[in-house]
Amino acid sequence: MRAADTRRIRSYGRRRGRKLRPARQAALDSGLASVSLDALPADGTLDPRSLFTPAPRGVWLEIGFGGGEHLAWQAAAHPEAGILGAEPFVNGVASLLAQVARQGLRNVRVWPDDAGALLAALADGSIERAFLLFPDPWPKSRHHKRRIVNPANLDALARILADGAEFRVATDDQTYLGWILTHILDHPAFVWTARDPADWRTRPEDWPATRYEEKAVKNGRKPYFLRFRRRARP
Repeated sequence: MRAADTRRIRSYGRRRGRKLRPARQAALDSGLASVSLDALPADGTLDPRSLFTPAPRGVWLEIGFGGGEHLAWQAAAHPEAGILGAEPFVNGVASLLAQVARQGLRNVRVWPDDAGALLAALADGSIERAFLLFPDPWPKSRHHKRRIVNPANLDALARILADGAEFRVATDDQTYLGWILTHILDHPAFVWTARDPADWRTRPEDWPATRYEEKAVKNGRKPYFLRFRRRARP
């Protein structure tokens, strides 16, 4: 993927919410410089392992990490992995940085912007696992073009995922669930790993709940947990 593709994955949500509390603003001011990516190559040559010292065994990517609870949990549970997150919402970035500082996490890097430019920069097959958790379902028909799960974005993900890499997707919207399954199963690079209905109706042990998920359950919405594998390249 080259510079012309950088708009493929785009967040249409807010960039900033309510004013940050002083502690969160301090976390943003003091922590972002140490974990953020300052610049990206535009030619698909960034080896994400080079962002970490020491180099991790592999790099995992979360697209749109929200408040960062899931990303921070994965980083703490898997110190051998480099955890890279993309999130344009400033309040979410500040929340993650507060958790990074509180837990002393050293294996987290952040792209505080839309994921499109990051995916364009990443080298082929450089991501060992990817997460897309509770993306906006954009329920109105005229907004379906904004859904992050679409053929072009799946092409971008297929390029950067290593052979055998896992792609995890969660949603609490039944209509979007059908959309996700249709588009991902139609893509030649992905295979669904579910063996029975319980595989995607029950959260795996290594898949912690987020605040958004807890709110959805409280409001009567059922979350679904989908796991796909990147097929081996010919």
